[in-house]
Amino acid sequence: MGLPSADALHGRPVGAVVFDLDGLLIDSEPFWRRAEIEVFATVGLHLSEADVRQTMGLRIDDAVRHWWDRHPWQAMAPVEVERAVTARVATLIEAEGEPMPGARAVIELCRHLSIPMAVCSGSYAMVVEAALDRLGITEAISAWHSAEWEPLGKPHPGAYLTTAAKLGVDATACLAFEDSFNGAISAKAARMRVVAVPEPAALGSPRWGFCDLVLDSLVSFDEAALRSIEGGPAAH
Repeated sequence: MGLPSADALHGRPVGAVVFDLDGLLIDSEPFWRRAEIEVFATVGLHLSEADVRQTMGLRIDDAVRHWWDRHPWQAMAPVEVERAVTARVATLIEAEGEPMPGARAVIELCRHLSIPMAVCSGSYAMVVEAALDRLGITEAISAWHSAEWEPLGKPHPGAYLTTAAKLGVDATACLAFEDSFNGAISAKAARMRVVAVPEPAALGSPRWGFCDLVLDSLVSFDEAALRSIEGGPAAH
């Protein structure tokens, strides 16, 4: 038998919800940009906000490789840059991290409906643990997974497939929430239904057309939106 078609997934109940983390549940994308600009400057690479937005949604080793391939440096090994950026982000989250608008409400909705929840993040475990603790949702999450433990990061579907396995739920029964294009591709490639919550500058792009729902904020997601994903055609 082949894989179910996208249309066949509609009408199927959502068995679990899988959340991305950075920029979706916690407002940490500015921390990543800040940390990357700071750390790359120490090796002589002076990046702008627009520069570091190019690698949004990539695992940190992939982001570092992106810049290494274009502007190799000598002061630190790439792996040292990865560790420095990750440690800086974790520190910023612990001190300043705040939930994204609507994040707590969506988690409470899933709790109310007894839908298991997981987090699947491209960030390394140090950052995931800091964010879950800062948000106070560690106990609400049934499982979490870091792409650090995968051979390839997002947009490869491996992290999402492993997260579904940790939950004990078939990937086709999962609903993923993502804010980045690479993350949305990753979840869709894992055969999950996808709710995209892009940053405002990317919201109007037609490239989100493969997602099942596109929202300007998690505040807009409610039980009616969930039921529409379960029972109807793609909505935008």
